Amino acid sequence: MIDFTHARERMITSHLSRRGMRDPGVLEAMRVVPREVFVDPGFEEFAYEDSALSIGYGQTISQPYIVALMIERAGVQHGDTVLEIGTGSGYAAAVLSRIAEHVYTIERHAGLAEAAKGRFAKLGYDNIDVRIGDGTAGWPEAGPFDAILVAAGGPDVPHALKEQLDLGGHLVIPVGSADEQRLLKVTRVNATTFEEQDLGGVRFVPLVGEYGWRDGRAQPSASARPAPEPTLPEMIADAAEPLPALDDPAFGRLFDRFADRRIVLLGESSHGTSEFYRARAAITRRLIEAHGFTIVAVEADWPDAAAIDRYLRHRAPGDARLAAPFQRFPTWMWRNREVMDFIEWLRGHNADKNASERVGFYGLDIYNMRGSIAAVLGYLDRIDAQAAAIARERYGCLTPWQNDPSTYGRAAMTRGFRKCEEAVVRQCRELLERQLEAGRDSGDEHLDAVQNARLIASAERYYRSMYYAGAESWNMRDTHMFETLQHVLDARGPTSKAVVWAHNSHIGDARHTDMGTARDELNIGQLCRERFPAETVLIGFGTHGGRVAAASDWGGDMEVKPIRPSHEESYERLLHDSGVERFLIDFSRDAGLRERLLKPRLERFIGVIYRPDTERFSHYAYASLPRQFDAFVWVDETTPVTPLGPEHARPGVPETFPSGF
Repeated sequence: MIDFTHARERMITSHLSRRGMRDPGVLEAMRVVPREVFVDPGFEEFAYEDSALSIGYGQTISQPYIVALMIERAGVQHGDTVLEIGTGSGYAAAVLSRIAEHVYTIERHAGLAEAAKGRFAKLGYDNIDVRIGDGTAGWPEAGPFDAILVAAGGPDVPHALKEQLDLGGHLVIPVGSADEQRLLKVTRVNATTFEEQDLGGVRFVPLVGEYGWRDGRAQPSASARPAPEPTLPEMIADAAEPLPALDDPAFGRLFDRFADRRIVLLGESSHGTSEFYRARAAITRRLIEAHGFTIVAVEADWPDAAAIDRYLRHRAPGDARLAAPFQRFPTWMWRNREVMDFIEWLRGHNADKNASERVGFYGLDIYNMRGSIAAVLGYLDRIDAQAAAIARERYGCLTPWQNDPSTYGRAAMTRGFRKCEEAVVRQCRELLERQLEAGRDSGDEHLDAVQNARLIASAERYYRSMYYAGAESWNMRDTHMFETLQHVLDARGPTSKAVVWAHNSHIGDARHTDMGTARDELNIGQLCRERFPAETVLIGFGTHGGRVAAASDWGGDMEVKPIRPSHEESYERLLHDSGVERFLIDFSRDAGLRERLLKPRLERFIGVIYRPDTERFSHYAYASLPRQFDAFVWVDETTPVTPLGPEHARPGVPETFPSGF
């Protein structure tokens, strides 16, 4: 079961105190109010992550940090009378009630208001009054108020609310358009004088009412401020550097600006999108041919990639016992036409080079996670069908952006799952040892020995954490991918330069996403920035729509699925609305745009699993794009990769490639 007391303490430490919240009254109130009571059923395990959650009616429960920030900036103290506009789930009012003498809260949705009343009654919070109605008009008969907090963004500060402030009272409210809101603190100095303080950029649902927006689409009322010009999509269109066709040599040349870095990390927002692989191949070819890069390191298993490396570097065949590479689920991720064409190009490039000058192909994911998951599922299928079903669901969303409680966080909840732990961990370790023994000659002898020793030393801890699919396994995995990259760089010499191919979730700096802020997860992009701050560039990739190769469940068949149009509150929608089909955004070249895009927004992540029906919660997370990446490649409509089959085998090519690849 989830330890909510521990989760609340972690929220206080990680999301509040670490970000500057100091008021002891606010911290104590948030320590005692059970936020899990105020989220929809099934979402309890996400209650203490620092993210907004849907509560129905197009409304959200604000992230804990924003709740704490607004209460602290409003200066709420014991004995105060407080007005809240936008009751929502009731969480903020509940926190306020543990500080103030009395809280009045207004909600325009009757269903939300009644649900909040029920929660207050159940918890015994009897100093809260709830009204159903237009919050923009306030609650004049209950005033004046020492503090007013508004949990929705209006076009300006409603005069009615300012008039209901007591002298010295504070009003905290988001103000601005749907694209750009600022959190304002308004202080009443005297009967006619008010002072304003800007507390920074925020994002809230629209404040609807007589003195707010006319409807939920945030169309301005008569008193609204004019929308800022230019719009964000217009600024993106101005800053976008249009990209030529992917097979045009000019495509790669546009990335010469990053060639002075030692590590160029190239992402992807999906493992099954042809354009991402082809674009990364074009960029990598240019960096190899014109700028001396000799390492291509990918999010793939070390032994499998080593077999390909042997082929493209014209090395002697390895031990025949090594199975053909990239045969496990998801085979299409690396066993596809796009990768095959790139590998053939690398082999040709290396043909007339000295051995020390040849470009190598290295797998960073040395733990063989996918093979290990297959072993877990196979064992559980034989021992405990219920535990196997739960594990299959969980591994289907083994991602750091996953927020769908129906498919995440339940595997460790059954007795059968716990009973199988020791046997499964032992089986994974034996599987790993057999594989490493079989592939001992698949790459550079010394480098392989080092990697294998590292792997064996920490295998049990990794497999145990992976079995429960927690944050620890993600951090161990990305830390080892980073350490593997370091070892490869060291092995290739002090002047070596690497291109890394991995998912955006591994490439984009985790400190500026929900991964880092909500779950203390790190990734290889963050670690590269920390270890090689002036020698690293992080480049993300994204799309609005099209089709993608993905499965519906872990171990399922590859399907070609339509990609849903990007969410209207996402970065992807802003990039789509620019109207530019294919472009590069270099965030260092437009400080104004970078500043406008800093506020966290939704960002889409599609892995080997894609579930369009639950896309909002299973494939979106909040991130600050310009902090997460140094640059971003956009392709508005994309197509799926072409998986390989036996028909792609070529005469004279070793059996393991491409038919085994």
